[in-house]
Amino acid sequence: MTSTAPSPGSPASSLLDLAPVIPVVIVHDAAQAVPLARALVAGGLPVIEVTFRTPAAADAIRAIAEEVPDAVVGAGTVLSPEQVETAVAAGSRFLVTPGWTDRLLGALDASGLPYLPGVSTTSEVVALLERGVEEMKFFPAEAAGGTPYLKALASPLPQARFCPTGGVNAATAPQYLALPNVGCVGGTWMLPPDALDAGDWGRVESLAREAAALRG
Repeated sequence: MTSTAPSPGSPASSLLDLAPVIPVVIVHDAAQAVPLARALVAGGLPVIEVTFRTPAAADAIRAIAEEVPDAVVGAGTVLSPEQVETAVAAGSRFLVTPGWTDRLLGALDASGLPYLPGVSTTSEVVALLERGVEEMKFFPAEAAGGTPYLKALASPLPQARFCPTGGVNAATAPQYLALPNVGCVGGTWMLPPDALDAGDWGRVESLAREAAALRG
């Protein structure tokens, strides 16, 4: 498995280190994808996870990949090898799953892209470490134990690094980012539905800038 996603114009670095926050984007209208991505990038959040929760996801990823060169766009909520193929074909630069199976992990590895498989238990973390996977999504973060749980994992499993996602917000994100085994967090708070509905990209950019400053 490769664990790096190159940022535009710079040497490859870990996906977890490109930005403190990965916006988790649910796109219902692919026409919104490009202005939304431009607003996030302008606000300092270049890593964008577009979830496979809507029929528009693949088209949104493709549009961002083609028209927003400074964005590092990836696919989230990837649940099957077939979705891995779709995401790769659309131009995804990384893949994120809410959980994993051996079959799905094999497809992720075969894609050649960086990926963050989802975990919520110590056994899942150990199983991935056995397979050489050290970077993971901790999901659903708040429901699965939050910062106390990840803090408890840091000592016995220091090689594991996480992107906590699920219930993380502007108030709790700094607590996660202060942990030694957290590289970044995933969240949606910089994407308020009313701003998206109104096409208020200036507000999205402002909220993205605040999120990008959470770890200075």
